[in-house]
Amino acid sequence: MNFETIVFYFFAALMIMAALRVITASNPVHAVLFLVLTFISASGIWMLLEAEFLAITLVLVYVGAVMVLFLFVVMMLDIDLSKLRIGYMKWLPIGLGVAGLLAFEMISVLGYTGSHKTLTVHAADYSNTKELGRLIYTDYVYPFEIAAVLLLVAMVAAIALTMRRRKDAKSQVIPDQIKVKKADRLRIVKMQAETKE
Repeated sequence: MNFETIVFYFFAALMIMAALRVITASNPVHAVLFLVLTFISASGIWMLLEAEFLAITLVLVYVGAVMVLFLFVVMMLDIDLSKLRIGYMKWLPIGLGVAGLLAFEMISVLGYTGSHKTLTVHAADYSNTKELGRLIYTDYVYPFEIAAVLLLVAMVAAIALTMRRRKDAKSQVIPDQIKVKKADRLRIVKMQAETKE
């Protein structure tokens, strides 16, 4: 067992542990922080696969931006944890069934003994960023565009869901603020001057 294999098993075990804690943590803030640890472990595995661009993109984009945004949203929402646990036991069998199905699919894909490709060590001047760009904009241009449209639809849907009117929401009414006159808001009272003797 060489050094790369040991590092791979370390990152893989850390990622599995952190992913399990994401779905089992009772505090949503802790779940988000465990998701950050999962992404960092995945970027370590990508570094072992010589996919440096994907690894640094995962750290910068997801850990540096998206997960910080998730963390702020979770902290601002003030989630009632007792309401989240109400239907836990009711949906546990379905969740375990889906988890078992996913585990079966992953094991069947990993256990497939068809044409295995061995990992090749590339030359020092090999650029995985250039190769990734070539593949995205030639062989996978349509899936890339479909993913972009789906992300745009998801972003518009998220904005539409958060812009709904709530009864307890306070907002400014700009036309009423423009129509206001000084006499409506300000009252001048004349008072006698006080002098010290």
